[in-house]
Amino acid sequence: MHKLQFPAEPFGTVLGHAPGGVAIYSSDYHSADPVQFRDHAAYRSYIGNEYMGHKWQCVEFARRWLYLNRGLVFTDVPMAYDIFALRHLRRVEDDALLPLQAFTNGSQKIPEAGALLIWAAGGEFDVTGHVAVITEVLAGKVRIAEQNLEHCKLPAGQQWCRELQLEQSADGGYRIIEGFCDTKILGWMIQTDDTTYAESAHWTDPQLFDLNSRNVTDKGQFKGPWLDESDPLQLAFVHAMGGHFLTDKVSEQYRYFRMSETAERELIRATNELHLMYLHATEQVLRNDDLLANFNIPKVLWPRLKRSWQTRRHQMINGRFDFCITHKGLKVYEYNADSASCHTEAGLIQRLWAKQAGDVDGTDAAADLLPALVEAWRHCDACGTVHILQDDDKEENYHALFMQRAMTEAGINSKIVRGLQRLHWNDAGEVVDEDGEAINCVWKTWAWETALEQIRAECEDDDRAPPIRTGSPNTPVRLVDVLLRPTVQVFEPLWTLIPSNKAILPILWSLFPQHRYLLDSAFELTDALKQHGYVIKPIAGRCGDNISLVDKHEQQLGQTDGRFAHQQQIYQELWRLPKVEGYRVQVCTFAVAGSYGGSCVRVDDSLIITTDSPLLPLRIVPDEQL
Repeated sequence: MHKLQFPAEPFGTVLGHAPGGVAIYSSDYHSADPVQFRDHAAYRSYIGNEYMGHKWQCVEFARRWLYLNRGLVFTDVPMAYDIFALRHLRRVEDDALLPLQAFTNGSQKIPEAGALLIWAAGGEFDVTGHVAVITEVLAGKVRIAEQNLEHCKLPAGQQWCRELQLEQSADGGYRIIEGFCDTKILGWMIQTDDTTYAESAHWTDPQLFDLNSRNVTDKGQFKGPWLDESDPLQLAFVHAMGGHFLTDKVSEQYRYFRMSETAERELIRATNELHLMYLHATEQVLRNDDLLANFNIPKVLWPRLKRSWQTRRHQMINGRFDFCITHKGLKVYEYNADSASCHTEAGLIQRLWAKQAGDVDGTDAAADLLPALVEAWRHCDACGTVHILQDDDKEENYHALFMQRAMTEAGINSKIVRGLQRLHWNDAGEVVDEDGEAINCVWKTWAWETALEQIRAECEDDDRAPPIRTGSPNTPVRLVDVLLRPTVQVFEPLWTLIPSNKAILPILWSLFPQHRYLLDSAFELTDALKQHGYVIKPIAGRCGDNISLVDKHEQQLGQTDGRFAHQQQIYQELWRLPKVEGYRVQVCTFAVAGSYGGSCVRVDDSLIITTDSPLLPLRIVPDEQL
């Protein structure tokens, strides 16, 4: 392993500067002050509200260098070597996605200044790999700047950390010679539209994407109470489930699902990349009224919708992606960017289940969900007391308590309000709670679509103002009076209506045709969809309602009823959920502040996952143990 050439400077010491005046910090973790860096959150590096990475690792430096010098960032990655699988950079100014090309070491594309140099995992860079920024390309060598290798100061005026040999072969290929004998350079990444000599993204061993299921040994550990009813959150879950159950199928209390570490890394990449793609598509929709017209959003709301995007595009707390993952690949069905659920089951109950089970293998697939939500709330600009608005519903009871726990740990004061009956007007025309405190900031379990239905019913004329009223103390407060009040800050923001709406799916397909994570989608039924089979979805549907599955022989495979039959529809390529131990299994991932926050699975006997589909434990196991 690498030995330091000089004694390490204390953690956080500025060692020098890369081109553009970008600081290079010591990452000698042994010298980090345990008082100042008391937990994982203290190591998170930000510029404003833009997350740079973990202090002071190589990934943090590469992202910060791009941000400060180019106004670009790459999405969060599980390991440094995962950068080599990325294909987009985000322009911070407007969230536009710019193509990022990968060139393998030995490529005929010469490296250039500003390129990211990526190492594979192994040797000196065991487990994580490594990334550096190429600062200069000279005759027979390149100079690089990096963090988390040497922790000593650079010579005065030197803007690079190491020089690596650059060779050109007889066939014109360029190869950078590794700095250590036990490491391997994957290649370099360049932001360019030119794909000449570039590598396409590819899968690893496809069998590693197949899930499987196990049962823990029945020792009677789930026969009696196993959740802590002194915890209001766990008690609310017990009440909702009618007992100490993870699922309403008593026979399945011992079952769990297993996913490989490789599959989890792909889900991390997919979640982070798709979030950016959905944001890019949202930008296109809100710039083009012809596209926006497909979303069945009352025109009276369009100005507010666009203003929400302009002022609050980075204030989204959490969303949930629904995936199908098999050896055939990874495909996203949709993005629940507004009022996503399943947090309690994934972020708390499945961990407690594993502790009670005793002999379960693997690690918790959503162990970091609550800490990620805490961090998101810390950086969300929420002001004052956050009122948590929920319906009078057993599932929403524990969902609201879980989110309140994240707020509390983030230092945010909050109150839960069940239903709207406890809200009223004060003499100043403000909506207040039963204590008389004005409601200025809201997190809600209600979907924005619920408020839209009220607007559609009252706004036949598109030129009218939204039907928000200010009533007398005896006038009932409606949902629209709270959520659309200009003085009330709502999470999730109004613009999340766009990525949550299924009308985004055909637009995504047009922007990123044949993308490996997307399914062919259209506003009209096409011949291509007929040839593969298709799914009919209401554009603003929820909970698996009003969905129809049709195969390539025009045979209906499944159908659900619901409350969205009146909605316009889109058509999406049929991609069947895998069958594991008799269950159809859908993997869900949480995107917290735009980055992966954990996974869970929902299962059903049918091909359509609904709000009643059980959520069973998901564990991550090493590839060799799958």
